[in-house]
Amino acid sequence: MSEKIICNNKKAYHNYFIEEKFEAGMVLTGTEVKSLRLGKANLNDSFALVKNGEAFLNNLHISPYDFGNRENHDPDRMRKLLLHKKEIGKIFGKIREEGYSVVPLKLYFKNGLVKVKMGLAKGKKLYDKREDLKKKDQKREMAQVFKERHKG
Repeated sequence: MSEKIICNNKKAYHNYFIEEKFEAGMVLTGTEVKSLRLGKANLNDSFALVKNGEAFLNNLHISPYDFGNRENHDPDRMRKLLLHKKEIGKIFGKIREEGYSVVPLKLYFKNGLVKVKMGLAKGKKLYDKREDLKKKDQKREMAQVFKERHKG
């Protein structure tokens, strides 16, 4: 199983508590896949919705393919996610609970197919974000001290 990462959503871990992760395929056009092979995608501000028993990914920006013609795709269109019915039902149940949303974490190729790693997320408050930044700074400082001590 070879994975080639197209893009990551670094903000997702900063803005949300990721409680559960799952993988989904996407329905794409040919020019979208060609553009993704060039790494031209942006996951920021994208999210998943469930409509009529189907899951869709909104605000995923895939730049138009440079060599595409009139058949080129709309960069910000809704894209259908390929999930099992049980998974969609489970996700829909969680979304109805207050504070939950489905956020894409990374977009990648797996055995030649485009996959998206999704996370069931709950929004962080400002004080949670500050606490995470404090922990990150402390961890970095500890690593520096440890590195200096074991240098010589």
